[in-house]
Amino acid sequence: MTAPTKINFKIYQGSTFKEVLRWESATKGYSPISGITKSAPVVITAVAHGVPVGWRAKITNVLGMKEINSADTYHTVTEATADTITINAVNALSYTDYTSGGVIEYNMPVDLTGYTARMQLRLKLEDIEFIHEMTTENGGITIDNVNKTINLNILATDTALFTFSSVVYSLELISGVEVTPFANGSITLVKEVTR
Repeated sequence: MTAPTKINFKIYQGSTFKEVLRWESATKGYSPISGITKSAPVVITAVAHGVPVGWRAKITNVLGMKEINSADTYHTVTEATADTITINAVNALSYTDYTSGGVIEYNMPVDLTGYTARMQLRLKLEDIEFIHEMTTENGGITIDNVNKTINLNILATDTALFTFSSVVYSLELISGVEVTPFANGSITLVKEVTR
């Protein structure tokens, strides 16, 4: 079993808390590139690439526009069609011309079909009582298998009632009888000034 990812959050008291998480598998995906624009942001053509918006990807083995190649830097895909991805963080205006080759490399998304999720906030790990609970059943967590996202949401009316300085949490994903500890960490409350 893989250890959960440690992620620390901040909640702004009296504001809606929203976070979008993605579950990358260990399996790599490689989509051959057939074109790259000299533009800002850069647009990369790779037929039927399968990379969702918001996913991390890196570009390798490109000929000509070698400035775009990266051994270890991943960028977030900000837009996607069936055959192109846009990476807003890359300005390719001054790059050399793309000639051929290259791949988009990414960790393939886990299929979230049939998954539910639960997350609890507690003052301390040992506490029996929780401060707040989010589940797919109560609408605090939604799972979007099309975009491959796990969406966390706490209403502003709920965060307005929070008085803690910090809490601990854990997020679990459930498929049938299998429970996967997905993420854990701490949440700091930033007290509301305008109320």
